[in-house]
Amino acid sequence: QEISLFFSVESRSSKCLNSQLQEAARKKLWALESDDRDVCALFKELSARLVSMQAQEDRFLLTFKTIEEVWKFSTYLTLGYVGSCLEQLLFDQEYWLNCALMEDTEIRVTVDEDRLATIYMGLLLQEGNFFSRALPGVCQLEQEGDEGLQLCKSELIHVKNIGEGSKWEGMSLLTGQRGLVPVTALEPIPHPFYQWFLKNYAVSFGISQEISGTTSQPIVKGRCTATEDHRGAAWDELSFSRGDSIEVIGFLIPGLPWFVGKSLSSGNIGFVPAQYVNPEACKPLEKGLVFLSEEEKSPFLCIACNGGEQHFTTLLNDLARTDITSVYRLDGFEPTAMFPKVPSEAVLRGCKDNQLLQSWEEINGLATTSTSELSSPGSESAPATLEDVLLEKLDDFEDPKFFIDLNAGHMEDADVFNPILTFLNQDSYVPSFQSLYDLSFSFLNSTFYGFSDEDELVLYLETSRNWAKRTHSVWAHVRLCFLLGKLCIKKVKFSQARVYFEEAMSILDRGFGDLPLLAALHVNLASIYLKQNMKHKFSSLLGKTVALLVCLPGHSFSSENELEVMVYVLREAIAVGNTPLEARVCFLIVKLFLQLGKNDEVLPFTEHLQCLTTTLLSSDTSSVPLDITLILSYLYDKKYLPNIALASARLFVPSSIKGAPTPIWRAGFILQSTSKLLGSQLERSSIPALACFYLKQALHFSCESRAVPIQRTLCAILSRMYLQHGMLDGAVCYAATAINLSRLMGEEEAFESSLSLGWMYLLNSQPGPAADIMWQLLHSLHGTDSVTQGGAVHNLLAIALKGKGQVQKAAENYLRALHKAKETGNKRNQAIALANLGQLSLSHRASQLSELYLLQSAQLYAELQGSEDLEMELVQVLLWLAQAMVNRQRMEDGKLCYELALVFALKWHNVRSQLHVTESLCHFYSKLSPNLQACITYHEHWVSLAKQLQDREMEGNVCQTLSQLYQALGTFETLRQSLDCTKQSLRIFIDLEETVKAAEAWLQAGRLYYLMQDDELVEMYFQAAIQTALKSENLFLAMDLYEKAGDTFFNGSRNRGRAVEFYRGGAVPLARKLKSIRTELRLFNKLAELQIGLQGYEKALEFATLAARLSIRVGDQLQELVAFHRLATVYYFLHMYEMAEDCYLKTLALRPPLLQCSGEALYYYKVYCHLGNLTLHKLKDEQDAAAYFLLALAAATELGDQELQAFIHAKLGAIPGALRGPEGTPGCATYRPRWLSEGGHVV
Repeated sequence: QEISLFFSVESRSSKCLNSQLQEAARKKLWALESDDRDVCALFKELSARLVSMQAQEDRFLLTFKTIEEVWKFSTYLTLGYVGSCLEQLLFDQEYWLNCALMEDTEIRVTVDEDRLATIYMGLLLQEGNFFSRALPGVCQLEQEGDEGLQLCKSELIHVKNIGEGSKWEGMSLLTGQRGLVPVTALEPIPHPFYQWFLKNYAVSFGISQEISGTTSQPIVKGRCTATEDHRGAAWDELSFSRGDSIEVIGFLIPGLPWFVGKSLSSGNIGFVPAQYVNPEACKPLEKGLVFLSEEEKSPFLCIACNGGEQHFTTLLNDLARTDITSVYRLDGFEPTAMFPKVPSEAVLRGCKDNQLLQSWEEINGLATTSTSELSSPGSESAPATLEDVLLEKLDDFEDPKFFIDLNAGHMEDADVFNPILTFLNQDSYVPSFQSLYDLSFSFLNSTFYGFSDEDELVLYLETSRNWAKRTHSVWAHVRLCFLLGKLCIKKVKFSQARVYFEEAMSILDRGFGDLPLLAALHVNLASIYLKQNMKHKFSSLLGKTVALLVCLPGHSFSSENELEVMVYVLREAIAVGNTPLEARVCFLIVKLFLQLGKNDEVLPFTEHLQCLTTTLLSSDTSSVPLDITLILSYLYDKKYLPNIALASARLFVPSSIKGAPTPIWRAGFILQSTSKLLGSQLERSSIPALACFYLKQALHFSCESRAVPIQRTLCAILSRMYLQHGMLDGAVCYAATAINLSRLMGEEEAFESSLSLGWMYLLNSQPGPAADIMWQLLHSLHGTDSVTQGGAVHNLLAIALKGKGQVQKAAENYLRALHKAKETGNKRNQAIALANLGQLSLSHRASQLSELYLLQSAQLYAELQGSEDLEMELVQVLLWLAQAMVNRQRMEDGKLCYELALVFALKWHNVRSQLHVTESLCHFYSKLSPNLQACITYHEHWVSLAKQLQDREMEGNVCQTLSQLYQALGTFETLRQSLDCTKQSLRIFIDLEETVKAAEAWLQAGRLYYLMQDDELVEMYFQAAIQTALKSENLFLAMDLYEKAGDTFFNGSRNRGRAVEFYRGGAVPLARKLKSIRTELRLFNKLAELQIGLQGYEKALEFATLAARLSIRVGDQLQELVAFHRLATVYYFLHMYEMAEDCYLKTLALRPPLLQCSGEALYYYKVYCHLGNLTLHKLKDEQDAAAYFLLALAAATELGDQELQAFIHAKLGAIPGALRGPEGTPGCATYRPRWLSEGGHVV
């Protein structure tokens, strides 16, 4: 079954749709429809299967095949990851760089939850193996013989389809009994997590009914009042009287039979039956905590990201590192800044969130702080109180250590065991006991030494236990039994461990002084009872065990087996619907799994815990729930789910809790996750725009903590990121801030930051400020021996001086930089200085000198060890060298340099460099050294690069050019390839809503179908082009398309008459409407020419006459000449020779009296020759014919063409008396009208 996922881009502040961003997201989705691999991969990660995308309706159509897919997807939907993942998919870099917009925007997703539930239920029934509850009101079902199963209301039943139709096999989780159950009496549990948990974490016996359900009562703490008298039945139960105040030790969780309490009247501690107290005076836990204490929060959040803060601080420092003080820069070349420039308004808005940046007054105020006082985030200040000092000193003392001596004589010596018995016999918990109780058996390494294997240690502990018995050292006895039991569990000797634990419990008569020990004994013993199916013993221990395990904050796990008890309790909480208990136990399970490093097992519980947290606080809008998204981020990252890991990290809101992850952790994690998502390593050359907001948040945090070094680091990263994305104003802004921070750190840092700012100014075409900085730095270096730094300054100063037009000074500084590079033997810097000199020469047309410098530079690069940075610089040098060689007409050498540059760019898979070189090669083979086949090859590569960069506009434009190149080859196969390219560009332009380009692509496709003689489709594509223009109300474009469509037929060899409908029926009315007289004139000229070719002379006369009229209105004599010449031709074909003669004379009258060029003389020759033939043969006027031929002879003489003169002489020779001059009978011309040629207007 399929389900629709709708999305809408909304503003958080106004709660309204952001139509502009919605349209941008829709366009991106249209673009993804042609290549949906990224979308399919995303939804696969989200555990859904993509059926289709419907961009116009803002929806995705999804389907699911398994129960787990529905469960995971619905979880991600609840946690808000689906919308965040779609933001990562649909928004571009400009969105991420606009922090204010990004913070105010979210993608809201909606699905039909009822349909999703129906799909889930369908899959559940199809599987035929699930858990359900008996429907309310059904207390006893009708039995059939002995097979029927008796049920209670809302009881949990595990059912299986055994093919019995309406009756399924059921097993009661309450009693463990099996029998047949009518399906109609059951309601499957709707929550997928419960189905998964109950199925995968089965226990050997039924529910105990010790725990009851709860409605809306929260977990509480504080003091409660006894409602009845109670006398404890055992030493560990508290006795109290009605009205006594009892302080809750830890938590009181509704539904549990016991909690640990302290009588305020007697001071005793013990288990308190919850039914005998009134908890109304107790207080709920702090807002947002719900199931844990404030003290538990920080250690819990730190489990997953332990050490991450320092790791990401190091990562950020690596990203900020620069070699600008030791490595020169090529003029205008920054390999990381290959993006086109974008408007800077968004950056300036971003820089204005200068709550992130301290004011200059604050920064200058820090100048009074000594460098040693500048803290880093997370560093702690010195202890302020005596208690802190003493605690710090106590940490310096090591825990006691005991040497194990198994010498036979010593084993009977009580004095040998006195130290350990004294240590273990303390009647209350001390921190040194932690290593004895913990999960990792650290006492094997920290408390005892001198044993070769664990058997020796067991023997030593057994002997110590015996001495403890003899000396009645109860606490030592109990603790030694506990250690021996733990070692038995380690060796999977559960029965022996049970004996030790039971012995410890039997002698323990005052255990509340050491609650961790009491809890560890109860829970470990209960876990063994569970394993060994000892139901009666387990049930008797369960109530108090749960109180010790769940109600005491900061529980320290002592064994992996505790998981089994927690799983049992969670099962009971689910069965009775006790949500607070469920959340608390889920929290403990997550904590244990994280400590054990079981990332796969912990993930479902962590997701469920986050869902529960959100649910428990859904009604309390003032509370911020415990945010465990950072733990989820860590787990998703480990499972390599990069989209979800990133979405989770973006939703994490760092808190002010001491020791919890900071915004610096989040920024580092997001940088790392985004790089994984893009499939690349995180490098200084590719800082993702998506991290912009989070880097600024980290900067704001470091400003508040006055951590200057990390502030400087973050400013440097932000500056580099803005540079990479073409927002140079932002790059300059943050580089300038970095300088002010660097001055607080030291001269070296200030020098580096100043050079970086100067370089940013140069890249931003601001040579003036850059030069000022370089002069100051040169002055500061005066008198020092910093040769390399001096060279770096001279090199940047030269670039700045060149930008200011001071060429001579620029050359001098390049030479100084070159000299210093030679002085230190730095070949790379020598190569860069030489290349810059070459580029300087090239820009001032000294191509030969430029070639000399650039060749030397290339030779030095060839001697250096090849790395990506070096060879990308070499690519730029080769491009300059190729240009120098082309300027000197050395085309083959230039071609070699271009292609060698491309080889290096391909070697390092550097897409941006490849693009730069490919553009140069395409220009070379199309303009400088035309080679159609090579041009096609490189344009094809250009298209592939555009696809890699996901630059749809570039891809569409290059496809159009490639289409024209294929068309130029002229074969049927290349026409087919041309058509494919055009259709590809058409799809792109439609997706991008580029109306003009889309219309041109429709037109180009129609032309290609005409050339391929597929006439049926020609008209269709032409009409599609025209309709595209008309729909957008672009009448000028429509007029142009009508004309171009007509031109296809006009210039073709087939169906030429069809041009008329496009010219006359489409273009001419639009030209008149738009009052475009020149276009109308051009159209009537074409129509006249077309009709002449088609021998439709009557229509040709109409069009030619209209063209002549329009040409007079235009007032362009050349256009008028063309129109009248064509009109004369039409008259001639209509045998209206006198009118033809008049029109030809009109064209001659339009020319100036003095010849302007030889082309004009040739025109005179042709027209007079034509007039001579016309009057001689058609009008039979030999005298006028002779006069025209004589004028033609004069034009031929002006041209100096002997052959033409001979031809005219021959013509004149054929006319009697033509060469004798003008005497004789007057010609007929005297009687012919000269209306047009003598100044009349065309009718």
